[in-house]
Amino acid sequence: MMAQRNPLVGDIEGNADAVVAAAREARNLLGAELVVFPELVLTGYPPEDLLLRPSLNGRVDDALAHIGERIEVPVVLGYPAVRNGVRRNAAGVLFPGDSRPRHEYFKQCLPNYRVFDEKRYFQPGDQSCVFELGRERLAITICEDIWFEGPAAQAARDGATCIVNLNASPFRAGKPGERRDQVCARARETGLPVLYCNLVGGQDELVFDGASFVVDGEAGVCVQGASFEEALVPVDLGREGGALKVRGEVLPVPEDEESLYRALVLATRDYVNKNGFKGALLGLSGGIDSALTLAVAVDALGPDRVEAVMMPFRYTADISIEDAEQQAKALRVHYRSLPIEPAFNGFMSILEEAFADHQPDTTEENLQARCRGVLLMALSNKNGSVVLTTGNKSEMAVGYATLYGDMAGGFSVLKDVFKTWVYRVARWRNQKAGSEIIPERVITRPPSAELAPDQVDSDSLPGYDELDAILERYVEQDMSAEAVIRDGFDRDTVYRVVKLTDRNEYKRRQAAVGPRVSRRAFGKDRRYPITNGWRPGD
Repeated sequence: MMAQRNPLVGDIEGNADAVVAAAREARNLLGAELVVFPELVLTGYPPEDLLLRPSLNGRVDDALAHIGERIEVPVVLGYPAVRNGVRRNAAGVLFPGDSRPRHEYFKQCLPNYRVFDEKRYFQPGDQSCVFELGRERLAITICEDIWFEGPAAQAARDGATCIVNLNASPFRAGKPGERRDQVCARARETGLPVLYCNLVGGQDELVFDGASFVVDGEAGVCVQGASFEEALVPVDLGREGGALKVRGEVLPVPEDEESLYRALVLATRDYVNKNGFKGALLGLSGGIDSALTLAVAVDALGPDRVEAVMMPFRYTADISIEDAEQQAKALRVHYRSLPIEPAFNGFMSILEEAFADHQPDTTEENLQARCRGVLLMALSNKNGSVVLTTGNKSEMAVGYATLYGDMAGGFSVLKDVFKTWVYRVARWRNQKAGSEIIPERVITRPPSAELAPDQVDSDSLPGYDELDAILERYVEQDMSAEAVIRDGFDRDTVYRVVKLTDRNEYKRRQAAVGPRVSRRAFGKDRRYPITNGWRPGD
């Protein structure tokens, strides 16, 4: 049985209780003979510098003893272990009554790229761990180990008949297929079935999709677990004519738009709930980004825990007000309108003398956004809900956002979603609902910040199809400006986009955290110096 769980980072005792509860359910209701849990399930992933806390090691050992005393079936689970003064990413086998693991494996291949920095905390192992369960000899590996030939080959040489791989593999677009390709490669090389048990849940920037699966010795997927939810995934291992056969249910893996949407929902739900917020609120502008953010929030938390706030100004179109109210009613959320004209006029009155010798410019536009940010944060302070910012990746890349204005908030749902994908996911959500959860006019009308008369985004930016294609190459593929130009894009446009992206790093450093769903997200994934003299053509 594979138990894909959603632990809370740092809650060692609570996570241990969840392991015991899942093991009991697997044993008593489903007759499991072994229950496999994900990588570092006791601490949650990634525990980061919690691993450096002096008391952590003792608490982990106490939790392992607690589990051993209460389980009725053997379990394989992940945890950090300090052995002979060396900290390692470990997986152990606990049998009922054990006070410490009877068998223990140390992760050999430590990822140290993009969002991963395991070499900061762990030393690698170099030995296999093969243990007997009935007629089978099961080998343990951990996550990155399965992406390389060595650990699986070592397990096969040491007599394993099946490989159990514990994972904390974050979701991003295209990742499920890449995982299957790697696991199938190891199965073909060794001729052994591989059980791939993955974590599920949101943790700051990361979101884990579960989707645990098993491939047989011929590299065929024979078990596929649920995506984006906790699950007990039954795996039937049996012998037929001396050959080990694997059976189980094969659930469908969601397509791209559904996967992205469900990742955003799970990440939002866990960020709000795990951090103890009462709910979420956001500025609902009548535009596509806030509309999709509202739909995600409602699906994550339910309408009773979500508040939408329209904050109109003299430049806000009537259709924006109408569309925002229509969506709020359709989703049954608490909705209020707070006009910002009095606040804006008050600030302008205070600044009248300071601005006397200056013509109006983007300062006045940004002041509108900052009035809205102040109102949202005041509501957040008063009612205990987190503010969800609504900017998308395209805007964050080129700085089309206002510090302390529309960037003010605690969680940025669309931070890693390009604008073109915002439209795709919005249409998918309406199609799934069979109704206009997001008003069609919101999807089809030209996007606008509505901070000036007759303003549209295309006044300041290239069309989003072109902009996103350039950003995908420059940000996610790390192509140089000249390489992007060779792909057929206008030179002046490319250099403009690249310069905007580079010089707005200072804004992104101050942005709310948001879920990583692409190959290269702003934040831990892409870390550029704010102050630098790098040439944008390189």
